[in-house]
Amino acid sequence: MTAQVSTQHLSSIMHDARKRTLELLDGLTDAQLVGPKLPIVNPTIWEIGHVAWFHEYFILRREHGHAPLLARGDALYDSIAIAHDTRWDLPVYPLDEMKDYMARVLDALVDRLETGRASERDSYLYQFTTFHEDMHDEAFTWARQTLAYPTPAFAGDGGAAPRKAKSGPLGGDAAIPGGVFQLGARADAPFLFDNEKWAHDVTVAPFRMARAPVANAQFAEFVEAGGYDTRELWSADGWAWRQSAGGARDRAHPVYWKPDRSGGWKVRRFDRWFDLAPDEPVVHVNWHEANAWCAWAGRRLPSEAEWEFAATMRPGDGGGLVRADYPWGDAPPDAARVNMDGFALGCADVADRAAGDNAWGCRQMIGNVWEWTADTFLPFDGFSPDDYREYSEPLFGTTKVLRGGSWVTRSRYVNARYRNYFPPDRWDIFAGFRTCARD
Repeated sequence: MTAQVSTQHLSSIMHDARKRTLELLDGLTDAQLVGPKLPIVNPTIWEIGHVAWFHEYFILRREHGHAPLLARGDALYDSIAIAHDTRWDLPVYPLDEMKDYMARVLDALVDRLETGRASERDSYLYQFTTFHEDMHDEAFTWARQTLAYPTPAFAGDGGAAPRKAKSGPLGGDAAIPGGVFQLGARADAPFLFDNEKWAHDVTVAPFRMARAPVANAQFAEFVEAGGYDTRELWSADGWAWRQSAGGARDRAHPVYWKPDRSGGWKVRRFDRWFDLAPDEPVVHVNWHEANAWCAWAGRRLPSEAEWEFAATMRPGDGGGLVRADYPWGDAPPDAARVNMDGFALGCADVADRAAGDNAWGCRQMIGNVWEWTADTFLPFDGFSPDDYREYSEPLFGTTKVLRGGSWVTRSRYVNARYRNYFPPDRWDIFAGFRTCARD
């Protein structure tokens, strides 16, 4: 049951998401708005239409029977009906017309909200469609990185921390006690995504988890030791990816790294090259790369249950363990605890944001980089799809679970239960990893 929220809150988050979408269009040429045909990105000029169409379709039209606001919208912007490879060839609307459509949809959504508390149904649909836009804004951001487009500019951070002073490394493991806990969302959660249904008891054995994600300097040791070319470090699927044209066949390092002439490494961030920051978490590595590093280091990825246990459980005042929404407790994310919402325009050092530690000293479980887990994305018992039936179900069994959020993920929709999922060969997303000891 979705908690009822104020209509002012719904209007605010919609306008904030739209502001970010428009910021991500700034500085792009007409050619860049289309971009090259690649399997891991969409043409931006198509994707912004899809985002606005999604709001219109699920709220104005399907829920409230409004007539379409765009004559060819269904034929152009339904991502389920329109194959990915065809999106570059569609007769999409030009940018000025698309911005007008986006504004008309937003105005219509706001105009139908009355003052006070929204209904439970509107509270769910308005938040879900806004979070959908947030997710696409993250995709727009990684597309700009993938295609070496200019660094975006995100204004109006509301007091979020700037891109930080260097805080350095954070080594060692935290001893997590384990126990029985509930994995997933309870029915009384204020908001939940369908793949979180439903909370169920899971037993987690005691384990030791790294206090921080794997940092660039740690990953560079693996690279420099020839890890990419050491067959026994890779799974069969990982080695097949490593040898494939779409994998790392022609490189022996993360995708956006290159050797520096004077020694060390350079890393590309959007359209510029920088010295590799040794204490920032490694990012843009896929599940295969994470597992190969673990094999080299004698470590392992956490299971999804271990990750959620560490991120939600903490000692209670009366003894035993209690559950919280975030690693630090139930207070919502803020700039002291997390590097999220994009304003830092990159990763913080792994020792940054100590206020976000869990009860045992694990840092940055929320924000900075998405963290690969060991597990395949599967439904929990009792799963049923929600309004957007294709949100989770088609990805079960073929993707791997990531947790926690990245520096650009919007903090309004991620908590310690949130499940992200991508194929194991996806390196373009803002993903890194945290490891556990092999006890």
